[in-house]
Amino acid sequence: MTTGAEVQVPDVAPLLEGVEALRAQVARRVLGQEAVVEETLLTLLAGGHALLEGVPGLAKTLLVRTLAEGMDLDFRRIQFTPDLMPGDVTGTEVLNEERGSGRRELRFMPGPVFTQILLADEINRAPPKTQAALLEAMQEGHVTAAGTTRDLPTPFLVLATQNPIEQEGTYPLPEAQLDRFLVKIRVPYPEAGIERDILAATTGERQAAVSAVLDGAAILRLRQAVRRVAASEPVFDYVVRLVRGTRPDTSDGVGEVVDWLRWGAGPRAGQALVLVGKARALLRGRFHLSPDDVRAVAPAVLRHRLLPSFRAEAEGLTPDRLIERLLERVPPPTSGLG
Repeated sequence: MTTGAEVQVPDVAPLLEGVEALRAQVARRVLGQEAVVEETLLTLLAGGHALLEGVPGLAKTLLVRTLAEGMDLDFRRIQFTPDLMPGDVTGTEVLNEERGSGRRELRFMPGPVFTQILLADEINRAPPKTQAALLEAMQEGHVTAAGTTRDLPTPFLVLATQNPIEQEGTYPLPEAQLDRFLVKIRVPYPEAGIERDILAATTGERQAAVSAVLDGAAILRLRQAVRRVAASEPVFDYVVRLVRGTRPDTSDGVGEVVDWLRWGAGPRAGQALVLVGKARALLRGRFHLSPDDVRAVAPAVLRHRLLPSFRAEAEGLTPDRLIERLLERVPPPTSGLG
C-alpha cells in the first residue's frame, strides 16, 4: 500500500530539466563537490534549510552565492560575528519624523531575513541569542518583531555555513537550532586533480558567468511534486525503526549505536528522511520512495541530530560512523514496496 498520489512524468519533466540546468550553472563556478551540490539541491526541493560545515576556503559561500545567481530569487547575506544582534537579523523599529509637521512615529525596518535565499555565513561565530533569531523564520516562515508577525517571502531557504566547532571563536549551535536544519552537509577538501583545476579557474582574468535558469514558481511546483511522491508502509516502518534505533534508554535502541549516544533523533528526523528521500527519488525520475533513497540521505539528515557521549568522542566515534552502524544493524524492507 502506498500513500500520496503518484506523480506522472509529464508533470515534472520540464521542472527537472530546470534543476539539471541549475546544477550545470553551479558547476561552471564550483568545481568538484558534486555530493555537496546534490544535497543542497535536495534541500531546495524538499523545502527545508541546510547547514554546510567545513574549514575555511572550501567554497561554501561561493556555492551558495552561485546557487542564488542560478535562480531568479531575491538573495541576501548576513555575516555572523560576535557582536551581531538579533535585530540585525530580523529587523528593528526606528523613530521616523515627518518633515513639516514634525510628527514622529515608529516604523519597522525589515532585516535581511526578509528575502528568499538567505546566506547565514559563519553562523557559529555569533552568540546563541543571535543564532536563535532565525528559529521562528526557519520553522514557521514568518518573523515576530515589535509585537507584529510578518510573513516571509516564498520560497524561503536558509543556507548557513559554519566552521568546525573546535575552531577558535566559534559557538556551538543550540540543539533546537540544529534540528531546524533539514540536513547538515559536510564540505570536504577537494581531490588533487580538482584542486589543480580550481587554481587554474580562479587565478585568471575572468570568472565564469552564471545565468538564472529556475524561478520561484518552478521551485514551489517541484516542492509540491516531492510531497506527491508515493511511499509504502514498509518504507515508513523502516524510517521509524531507523529513528527509534538512535534513542538511548528505549527498547528500540540499537545497542551498538545508543551505547555511544547521550541522545538520539526526534520525530522531525523521520520527517526529514522521508522528504529528502522523496526529493532524491524525484531527481532520479522515480515517483516512489525506496529504502535506498532513505539510506542515501541518512547521514546528512541524522548527523546533526545525534549527540555522541564523551566516551564516544574520546574513542573517535563520530556521528557518521554511528550512522553507518545503524544502517548495518537495521535491515531495509525487501517486500511490499509498492
